[in-house]
Amino acid sequence: MTTHDDTTKPVPHEGPGHSAPYPTSRLAPAFQAPELAAEIARAEGMLSARTGAKLRVIADQIKALQTEARKVLDEAHEEQALTRAECHFKRRPGQIYHLYRRGDGRTFFSMLSPADWGEAPPDTFVGSYRLENDYSWTPTEDLADADDTGAMITQLLHIGGLATGE
Repeated sequence: MTTHDDTTKPVPHEGPGHSAPYPTSRLAPAFQAPELAAEIARAEGMLSARTGAKLRVIADQIKALQTEARKVLDEAHEEQALTRAECHFKRRPGQIYHLYRRGDGRTFFSMLSPADWGEAPPDTFVGSYRLENDYSWTPTEDLADADDTGAMITQLLHIGGLATGE
């Protein structure tokens, strides 16, 4: 139904019975109800699959973040234990200190390594650590590991054409 002028009274369709009161195109494909229902079902199935795939990616990211969070918390507990170890001298960044455990379970830092004790330290040797500038601790066995982060960044800059000298 259409309205003429500004009246609110609907006017019945005045065209032939086989025409529609709204614009149509004879070029548009004709849809039958079962075909339309099948098309909607296929679209909903694809939407469900895409949504499920995106949610799986997010779930994997959440798991990775949880793993990383656990790792950070474990490292923080280790750092806290090292920071709270007894130490009867001024700690200086860049120096290597040796951690020992007394019989009562308390830990303490010493400047003397097990070799300095003639391989017979009076307490149980736990490990050697270097105090970093940010007052974090690096186990001496990790000092030999090259930090390849800088090399990786340089390589990525080179690939992106942003490396110096280009």
